[in-house]
Amino acid sequence: MNPTTLALQIQTLPDNPGVYQYYDKEGKILYVGKAKNLKKRVSSYFNKIHDTAKTNVLVKKIVTIKHIVVPTETDALLLENNLIKTLQPRYNVLLRDDKSYPWLCIKKEPFSRIFATRRMVKDGSEYFGPYTSFKTVSTILELIKELYPLRTCNYDLSKSNIESGKFKVCLEYHIGNCMGPCEGHETLEKYQKQVDAIREILKGNFKESMKDFKRVMTSLAADMHFEEAQKIKEKIEILENYQSRSTIVNPKITNIDVFSIVSDESAAYVNFLQISHGSIIRSHTMEIKKKLDETDEELLELAIIELRERFHLLSREVIVPFHVDLGENIKITVPQLGDKKQILDLSIRNAKFYRIEQLKQLQIVDPDRHTKRIMAQMQKDLRLPVEPRHIECFDNSNIQGTNPVAACVVFKDGKPSKKDYRHFNIKTVEGPDDFASMTEVVYRRYKRLLDENEPLPNLIIIDGGKGQLSSALKSIDELGLRGKIAIIGIAKRLEELFYPGDSIPLYLDKKSETLKIIQQLRNEAHRFGITHHRDKRSKAALNSSIESIPGIGEKTMLALIQHFKSVKRLKLATEKEISDVIGTSKAKKITEFYKATNEN
Repeated sequence: MNPTTLALQIQTLPDNPGVYQYYDKEGKILYVGKAKNLKKRVSSYFNKIHDTAKTNVLVKKIVTIKHIVVPTETDALLLENNLIKTLQPRYNVLLRDDKSYPWLCIKKEPFSRIFATRRMVKDGSEYFGPYTSFKTVSTILELIKELYPLRTCNYDLSKSNIESGKFKVCLEYHIGNCMGPCEGHETLEKYQKQVDAIREILKGNFKESMKDFKRVMTSLAADMHFEEAQKIKEKIEILENYQSRSTIVNPKITNIDVFSIVSDESAAYVNFLQISHGSIIRSHTMEIKKKLDETDEELLELAIIELRERFHLLSREVIVPFHVDLGENIKITVPQLGDKKQILDLSIRNAKFYRIEQLKQLQIVDPDRHTKRIMAQMQKDLRLPVEPRHIECFDNSNIQGTNPVAACVVFKDGKPSKKDYRHFNIKTVEGPDDFASMTEVVYRRYKRLLDENEPLPNLIIIDGGKGQLSSALKSIDELGLRGKIAIIGIAKRLEELFYPGDSIPLYLDKKSETLKIIQQLRNEAHRFGITHHRDKRSKAALNSSIESIPGIGEKTMLALIQHFKSVKRLKLATEKEISDVIGTSKAKKITEFYKATNEN
């Protein structure tokens, strides 16, 4: 289909809310999106160059546009979500989650059974959940079993079957786990009252059960039935313990859903907490794989619609970190302080922890993908034209102005490449001049790499602020490398990054992985430089001390340096120890020299 017909399709789109679908020349679905105004939204794809390469590639592939008009934006959200899951377009985020979650079922039958299931049958039975793990389901079932004796058999306990004596009580009756409704030992009315209480517990409301048990316990104690009263007391404790395990928020906060999002370059993590009667009764975190440069707002909207549908959430209020569009029927709260803000912070913390767990697993299972993610993140954070796969960091070391040296450490794919580390002794600079030293070292390093046709780094980091960065830039300009290699300076306070020609520093989030790698580079450069500086200082001290001994030449001096490492150890050595290294006649000269020095 030619571009004119595509332009025609865009012109004829309505100004109503709806869902649009993009198809390629082979009729394959590329992307599904929703809009308040279909014409404006779709036009925006074609009238500008997008920031991300992926979006530009998508736009080039579009040949056909289909759309579905819906009455409201809420309908558009729901329809978009369903189409993404059904069609799974190549450029849409992945909301897929292959798990089938467990539910708790209250069966529609006389003397209802309560059990866990992964399959929902539409026969009028009630389903509570879904729960995010079977462990939670087992805990709730154990709690119910402790509190209320219910039947576990699957007999058809109709009135006629019970009256005709069709069934006999089983072991569960004899050990006290069931009251024997199959033989008519328990009435349907009394049994269903227990089921009603369980229904309230599953909704998160423990108050009524607690009141009932306390009333029965008091009445039993008043009638001197202390053993039975003790059993009821134990049930109250079970209920209290279970409730306290669920984080208690403000009891006034009821039937609210909380959503938060944490994202990086490749994925977003959305946490959801369900609050009922002041308690968190459910928590779930989902991962969303990004495909284009989706914003957190877009991703959170999609996730909320998906989670509300998946978990059958009916609450009329949601708490979120920023405003999202969910239609007119849902109240959006963005709390700034108080209990609602605390619960939102808890949700964000859950999302962050989940992300860290996923990244740790990824690092073990797929280290290449982990590296690619970090490199993409660094490229974005540091505003670089390419991923910084090869980084070099320079640090000057001159302590009290003596023996100026510099270090260059190399990181490849975010990890130290120690075989590429280099030390530099400052040759052209007299005295302690950090700026001139930096100019010399950067020039020598990249002049050599160019001469030897070695690969240049993607990023150079200079340990120091504007002054050090300017000094390094002199050499970069002289070698004609300006614009070919990105270069930044780190001020001493670590979080300040300086760029050439920009007086305002960039501040990175102190917890970001990018800053952690930069800190690691800088610490490594500092350690490497200091080690070399110390070696050089101690050798210089040893040299000057040995050179002043008559009859001791350079070769002898080197042998002594390598063996004794310091003047102090040489002075304390016996003539025998020294002669083992350089022979008896020279050893005698050294011991006599130090002996004479001590006497003076």
